[in-house]
Amino acid sequence: MSPSRRRRIYLMRHGSVTYFDEAGKPFLPEQVPLNELGRSQASAAGKVFAMEKIHFDRVIVSGLPRTVETATRVLAETGQQIELERWPELQEIRGGKLSAIPDERLTEAFTGAFDGVVPEHRQFLAGESVGQLMDRVHPCIDRLRADTSWDTVLLVLHGGVNRAILSYALTNQRLFLGNLAQTAGCINAIDVGAMHADWVVRMVNYSPLSQLQGESRSTTMEVLLEQYKKFRRA
Repeated sequence: MSPSRRRRIYLMRHGSVTYFDEAGKPFLPEQVPLNELGRSQASAAGKVFAMEKIHFDRVIVSGLPRTVETATRVLAETGQQIELERWPELQEIRGGKLSAIPDERLTEAFTGAFDGVVPEHRQFLAGESVGQLMDRVHPCIDRLRADTSWDTVLLVLHGGVNRAILSYALTNQRLFLGNLAQTAGCINAIDVGAMHADWVVRMVNYSPLSQLQGESRSTTMEVLLEQYKKFRRA
């Protein structure tokens, strides 16, 4: 395949969801739907794809409701009717039991997996490690690239999973760059060639509803940590 025949992966993070109630009590992360902002973010992304007349050959989601709903809203805006492929291996990095995390380790548990070049043993919320995440994400991307039947694919996944994919594309190595921001509803674009090392990262963390992202300088996990602390204090 010549460089001009590289194929395109559009990689999205699902739209915004509400993980904690007003008192900081957590909802089950496997079940949370998009909130009002998340629905707007998903539709806004769909409008961008429609404006650019992007046609997807395949649409892949993790299967969690927030990815399914985001992808469905994107497709509705583009007018495309494509059956969603559910790849459970691409579900978000899995946390452990929040109540088992001591107060003094809360900050590390929430934010440590997204801090610089992250060591593989680092766990997310006392659950799955970064290495375990890469163990399931990298083979999925290799399998997708090995299938030559598509030209343009949309992946609607999660912040941690997207970091694993982007880190793989940027370094062609088993590294996890935790400080790659992934705003809810954002779009990334990656071109891939026939050779394993042939990655071109075209665009990272484009947010249609907040193009300059001026509303916050906190990370998602920093915000969630503060929300959860309300519950701990109570």
